[in-house]
Amino acid sequence: MTDAPVSESVTLQPDDVRIIRALQIAPRASFASMAVALGLTESAVNRRYRRLRADGVIRVAGVVNPGALGQSRWLVRLRCRPGSVAAIADALAKRDDVNWVALSAAGCEITCATQSRTRQQREDLLGQRLPRTAAVLDINAFAMLRQFMGGRGHYWAALEGTLSPQQEAMLGSDGSPFTESPVVARDPVHLTDEDETILLTLAADGRASLVDLAAAADSTPGRVSRRLNTLLLHRVLHIDVEIAAAALGYHARANLWLRVHPSAVKKVGRTLAQQPEIAFAAAVSGPYNIHAVAHCRDLDELFEFTSDRIGSLAGLQSMEVSPVLQHVKQAGTLLSGDRLVETPHTRA
Repeated sequence: MTDAPVSESVTLQPDDVRIIRALQIAPRASFASMAVALGLTESAVNRRYRRLRADGVIRVAGVVNPGALGQSRWLVRLRCRPGSVAAIADALAKRDDVNWVALSAAGCEITCATQSRTRQQREDLLGQRLPRTAAVLDINAFAMLRQFMGGRGHYWAALEGTLSPQQEAMLGSDGSPFTESPVVARDPVHLTDEDETILLTLAADGRASLVDLAAAADSTPGRVSRRLNTLLLHRVLHIDVEIAAAALGYHARANLWLRVHPSAVKKVGRTLAQQPEIAFAAAVSGPYNIHAVAHCRDLDELFEFTSDRIGSLAGLQSMEVSPVLQHVKQAGTLLSGDRLVETPHTRA
């Protein structure tokens, strides 16, 4: 893989990309185990990881899935008055229950994803605050019905082949970390105060040690380990490796809104999930029944991808390609330009 500049002062080396791939496979693996798998020294892995994090290239964080707690997830498109978009996007990005914010449509449209932990929180945002904002001209909200790609699957296919199968096996890889699943669990999990503390600590640092988690929760490392495994097993939590897209050479991002024949929605969604350019794909309510996020190296690659490989899918009736002008927040992490920003995390 060739070097990919994030800015004039940051350039990824092949070993940096291999470390990112190792983290995708095992985000909480020790530096020692990563070093053995990658053929590097532990100090080199530690040093490179801390530089990648300090430079805003990657961030490892625990992300809560509200669907496991019985709450639905929504995608929202806002059409705003010219000149007001930046302020509204910034206000949305500051909310803990909004985990993804992007600007598109010549700077007049905001697309965001909500993952409210309670019904009251969701109704406050979608039913009260946004409709009363004078600068918002139009609101369209779409419920997520089935997720085909996302969470720990982010950029998974794009970095496939960076490590050998043997190296991935040494890290504990057992295939794709994300599998298609219902958005809202039929039997929601009820969190304890200890669980909430663990989740809050991991939101700030997904690699926080069991000792640190135990100290935060006033518990023991053994008990915290068991609770963490339970939260992961029931999909309440996933440990996400957020990547600044430009760091890997992906400079063209777009929201794809697909109208697909109802009988083809599952097949098209599953096909999208296998594409290395797709970072997220879900079936949604509304006039477009599939939403996806594509990351390409440039606009020409985006054109080729959407016209040839997506445009030829059986069952596709129409598609809107909406290039992202600015990514403000992704997976709960703020961005400044092309860099991820470390911010204090507060309870929603």
